[in-house]
Amino acid sequence: MFQSHETAKSLIWHAARKSIDGQMSHPADSPSWKLLDDKWPEFGNEPRNLRLALSSDGFNPHSSLSSRYSCWPVILVTYNLPPWLCMKRKFMMLTLLISGPKQPGNDIDVYLEPLIDDLKSLWVGIRGVYDAHNGEYFTLRAALMWTINDFPAYGNLSGCVVKGYKACPICGDDTPSHRLKNGHKICYIGHRKWLPINHPYRRQRAAFNGKPEYGIPPEPLTGEEVLHMVENGDRVCWKKKSIFFDLEYWKYLPVRHALDVMHIEKNVCDSIIGTLLEIPGKNKDGIAARLDLLNMGVKTDLQPQYGGRRTRLPPGPWNLSRAEKREVCNSFYGMKVPEGYSSNIKNLVSLQDSRLLGLKSHDCHTLMQQLLPVAIRSVLEKPARYAITRLCFFFNAICAKTVDVSKLDKLEEDVVVTLCLLEKYFPPSFFDIMVHLVVHLVREVRLCGPVYFRWMYPFERYMKVLKGYVQNRTRPEGCIAERYIAEEAVEFCTQHLSDVSTVGVPSSQKMGVSKPLSGCTNTEEVLPYIEQHMIHIKTAYPKFRKRTKWMQDKHNSTFIQWLRFKVQSELEEDNNGVPENLRWLAAGPNMAVPLYRSYLIKGIKFNIKAQDDVRTTQNSGVYLLAQTMQVASAKDKNPILSNMGFYGVIQEIWDLDYQKFTIPVFRCDWIDSSGLVVDELGFTLVDLSKIGHRNDQFVLASQVKQIFFVDDPMHRGWSVVLSMPNREYNDVIGDEVLGDVTIECEPFTRGMPNVDTFDELVGELGGQNIRDGCEDIWIE
Repeated sequence: MFQSHETAKSLIWHAARKSIDGQMSHPADSPSWKLLDDKWPEFGNEPRNLRLALSSDGFNPHSSLSSRYSCWPVILVTYNLPPWLCMKRKFMMLTLLISGPKQPGNDIDVYLEPLIDDLKSLWVGIRGVYDAHNGEYFTLRAALMWTINDFPAYGNLSGCVVKGYKACPICGDDTPSHRLKNGHKICYIGHRKWLPINHPYRRQRAAFNGKPEYGIPPEPLTGEEVLHMVENGDRVCWKKKSIFFDLEYWKYLPVRHALDVMHIEKNVCDSIIGTLLEIPGKNKDGIAARLDLLNMGVKTDLQPQYGGRRTRLPPGPWNLSRAEKREVCNSFYGMKVPEGYSSNIKNLVSLQDSRLLGLKSHDCHTLMQQLLPVAIRSVLEKPARYAITRLCFFFNAICAKTVDVSKLDKLEEDVVVTLCLLEKYFPPSFFDIMVHLVVHLVREVRLCGPVYFRWMYPFERYMKVLKGYVQNRTRPEGCIAERYIAEEAVEFCTQHLSDVSTVGVPSSQKMGVSKPLSGCTNTEEVLPYIEQHMIHIKTAYPKFRKRTKWMQDKHNSTFIQWLRFKVQSELEEDNNGVPENLRWLAAGPNMAVPLYRSYLIKGIKFNIKAQDDVRTTQNSGVYLLAQTMQVASAKDKNPILSNMGFYGVIQEIWDLDYQKFTIPVFRCDWIDSSGLVVDELGFTLVDLSKIGHRNDQFVLASQVKQIFFVDDPMHRGWSVVLSMPNREYNDVIGDEVLGDVTIECEPFTRGMPNVDTFDELVGELGGQNIRDGCEDIWIE
């Protein structure tokens, strides 16, 4: 890695950048990183020392789904690199390849011994490593920070139990578990332990498990405590002593094995969708679940009623009527999302059965992040609906690329209340270990930094690449090893060749259409002329100098013509110093303007509305945050200049030709302020039929953010505004600060729904758990 000048420079990016207090955008900002620096200063003082993470999981190298062959690659990633590089394929190191056909299970430590020996050597130091960036030799050291795995592999690598009464590796002996006699499974309820000691939910009985809660949350065990337990033969929570404890520093790390948010989010989504739509195999409700409620002495009015041939289940707070199921499925079926946002949601919906089928991990991610709260807006009773919505908002917040440390305590309090709400309105069988692990996710974010450095998405994608290497079905590991070595050799050679694209780092999305200028009113070259023009207007119209809105309108209508004459007069002078770009701007564009149906701006594809109407994707929605004159009412004569958001739909795409460069602009239909509402959940609703601002329809393509509209199932004719996620940082060349530090867009930032009135609502209903207006469930 240090043989390449560019890579060696990127490996010390973390030390050269300027971090922002109170925000974590990289593992270098986390306490886990700083612990290594503080406990071993000689290691932390050398920025070239590597911080690594290890991931391992099994995959089937054959295309046939009937094959049970399981191959386990062991992959290392380097956190020294900047965020836009460290999880890319080029910098993933395939260190081991555990051959099949059977998975290694708890014996994986045997295969990991050579890797552990290498990590020990790296911790001591490898002398004579050449740094091409600094042109010197140095002693390279490396430390493994944590492992990244799905939950079964978590147990294999850590040695802890991941099923049964003590399945939570963080709670350990104090895991809040309960065996369901009829369901023959263990549920993990009791999240009231994490509530404040005086919270009213702690005293409620019937709404939870029939008992008050006086316990306190368990304290996570330190690495030293875990090592002491496994060395003294504790076999309740631990199956073995992990081989990673052979590393000198391992027992001091606060998080040694990271919980995988990707699989947790997928399993939680499957449970919610399966229970709401009663999908066989994923439904957490049934006769056994109702009998378990009866055994616990809670929600006894939901007990099954046996008939001659069929059993009747009264509808619970979590059940949907047939009409509501159709409404949810129709909502998903009608969703059109931007290109690259997700798979086609329409293909996942079965309207005939009112089900969602074939959900992949990323499909579940998009549902939990944005789409599910919209689809259920008009179904369920408010408490149960808000509980699901709160959980979706939590996953949206926890997956942010930049973490505000000051908000983590509030986020942790909110997710505990959310899990308690789910306990009130969902059956105990819903709470498998994946739902329980949600309560620990904020802790890991606080200790390790943003989630997207520790989830399985990049590794799952890389395993698909490895699967594509297999050409000989009888020797899959040999194919993978040979092609990986060949790719590494070719990649090393390309670093010494010019005009050769690298392997494993996709071409940056930011280079889609590169424009030298953002436009006429927001470039440094034009700003001085704007100030001069405002002074000119005030001098020419002294009577109107206090009327801010009139001055701004006059400036907008006369600036272009004034600029043309101003630049021409300056050009007649010697040594005028007028920039070339400004000369072409002042001269104006070519009057022959080409129109496009699609245009690529910074890697994001924009379409006109007519193009979207014949496609399965939606790329015509835009959002503009602009400074404008605002008044409190029609009688307000003192407008103020402030930021205001505008929502629109692209009707035409123009490409203005200034001879030396072109500037794309959009002609949009902007939504009038009368067609804009923000509801109590923070969703922005727009009426696309109410068009306003017809005298100011054009906007620079570089100034807008892509959004998309989803029909609101609660209010006909209205649409919910959803934003596109920012997929990567803006890697500004030569800049030490992240170009896109503020990831969330303020108009789309929502807080948790208020639940203070839920207890009053339940009191008004008399504690009834049976849903009114919902059909009974009949089981043969």
